[in-house]
Amino acid sequence: MRRSSKAVIPRFLPPPGGSSLRTTAPGSAPAAAPAWLRRVFAVPAAVAMLTFALVMVVPQLSSPVSAQAPSCSAKVTAAPTGPATVSAASSAYGTVLVVGSGAYSGCSLYILTTDKLHTLTSGAPFACSDSTANAFKAPCDTVLWPALLTDGAPIAGRGVNPALLGTVTRTDVLTGTPVKQVTYGGLPLYRFLFDDAPGQTTGANLDDPVTVPPGVWYLVGPSGGRPAPGQAIIGQVTAPVYQNGKPTGISATVLAASESSGLSGEVAAGGNSYGPVSVPVYTFSLDKGHQSACHGMCAMAWPPVLTSKSPEAGPGVDQHQLGMIVRPDGTHQVTFEGHPLYMFNQDASLWTITPAYPARINGAGAQAFGGVWQAVQPS
Repeated sequence: MRRSSKAVIPRFLPPPGGSSLRTTAPGSAPAAAPAWLRRVFAVPAAVAMLTFALVMVVPQLSSPVSAQAPSCSAKVTAAPTGPATVSAASSAYGTVLVVGSGAYSGCSLYILTTDKLHTLTSGAPFACSDSTANAFKAPCDTVLWPALLTDGAPIAGRGVNPALLGTVTRTDVLTGTPVKQVTYGGLPLYRFLFDDAPGQTTGANLDDPVTVPPGVWYLVGPSGGRPAPGQAIIGQVTAPVYQNGKPTGISATVLAASESSGLSGEVAAGGNSYGPVSVPVYTFSLDKGHQSACHGMCAMAWPPVLTSKSPEAGPGVDQHQLGMIVRPDGTHQVTFEGHPLYMFNQDASLWTITPAYPARINGAGAQAFGGVWQAVQPS
């Protein structure tokens, strides 16, 4: 664990009006879809994919896609006819899981943090489901993040621990047809809509407001099935402050994690980059002795800021203020002046892609899980 040599107490952003915030319940209705996004998914699939192709540039990790190569972004339309194979491959985020054979061989695989609710809460649906109640008006598990399905037990390819492979039966992927989705370490595996070719990692660290509740998508390390986030970057963001879902009229500059890093290679038609996206970070009053007190359901609502190695300081942040701790699940969490850092799932934003999910500071002064959450103002 790396600790700062300074005995500095972070400056916390005071709650708007001096009062505590009430956290928004998971699963709250997302913002309405703008007309242009509704049109994208209202047209036939081939036209919709062409629309995306015209405004997207392939990330730097990709190789040219041949006319014969299937796209990693292809949606799920039918049950599989054979077992899926999962392998491991090198990436900018370390060694990660990929599809091991078949039409999507080499395509990156992802897990969603809030899919854990399915096991933590009896009967809870998966966060990535067939719901179209989002700004894109498209189901998560077949179009946005196509589920990795299998007919029979999945096969462990090179570098994969077979003991971590499993399946879960779902009825919400193909309506009326039970199918088995491949899991790793207990979490379902998915591809991503914006990964056109093998080797692309466009969905890495994407803080997703579309899923219900919002969650963070990670590439998957094969050794323990843990997230493979790469190196975290902590900088600043200036955003409007909200209280109980309503604007306060105040904007503040607070510490932020650079999320949706995989989108940094995606460029809109106007030339602006789709990522990364700066997400406000918070400290938790119950954390003591450089240890996190937020686990289980708490970590679903307030996901820890993860890193694969010592975090990097962005503009306005002192490198010596940053460190990291090891969480009970073996992941590494970023600290600021010894305080573990978290995001808030109601801050999940895709403002660089659509105004339907803008950047906001929703959690400053929130009281939840027995403690108080504070946004941190840069020193």
